[in-house]
Amino acid sequence: MKKKYLLILEYEGTAYHGWQVQKNGLAIQEVVEKALSRITNTKTTVLSSGRTDAGVHAEGMPAHFVTESKMSTGEFQLALNSIFPHDITVKEVRKVPMAFNARGSAKRKLYRYTILNRDFPSALSFRRSWFIPHKLDFAAMRRAAKYLKGEHDFTSFRAGNCNAKSPIRTMDRVELFKQNGFLQFEFEGKGFLKHMVRNFVGTLVYVGKKKFPAKQVKTILEARNRRQAGPTAPPEGLCLIKVEY
Repeated sequence: MKKKYLLILEYEGTAYHGWQVQKNGLAIQEVVEKALSRITNTKTTVLSSGRTDAGVHAEGMPAHFVTESKMSTGEFQLALNSIFPHDITVKEVRKVPMAFNARGSAKRKLYRYTILNRDFPSALSFRRSWFIPHKLDFAAMRRAAKYLKGEHDFTSFRAGNCNAKSPIRTMDRVELFKQNGFLQFEFEGKGFLKHMVRNFVGTLVYVGKKKFPAKQVKTILEARNRRQAGPTAPPEGLCLIKVEY
């Protein structure tokens, strides 16, 4: 009898060309599917809650698969973690109803972007943060971030090749934190557009560098023009923290 399981995956995305299987490089989805196919002795595919870009990380990426295997959730976790490389881990395996869909059933996602803002880089955090040695105006960035909260047309903050049908999204929570030289940006909402968080951060960094006043973020939103916003922040600072169902 077929059963559906949900994996909660953690990965360090530096070595991968994103989540989705593709021709030009190794993707996390490919690693997961090969491992599942090996332990179930049948070709197995996974569907995630979304896609992360090349170099982006996850603390809690959900992905489901269907199988007739009689393995328990604990056996799946042990078997997968014994096969996976050191930069991919299964944190949890859950049996879910057949109607469950890792993508369609998601109610909220939390992304965190980390910047290291001090005079010298970090040998331990360079794969997980964007190093900016120039002092940023954190207070101005925090003021600017408030304009991103709520429901908006986020055309100015989505990638040019984003194929989402609608640019309307709702940011339920937008918060900035500062500790020991690290700036952390948290964005929480039901759905995100391609490169949306990284474009948010690139624009807020422009505010921090005083290239934009904080209130210009409102003007950028209203312009519905990607060229009005700041650059796309590099992928290494971005991490999918969790998805709620």
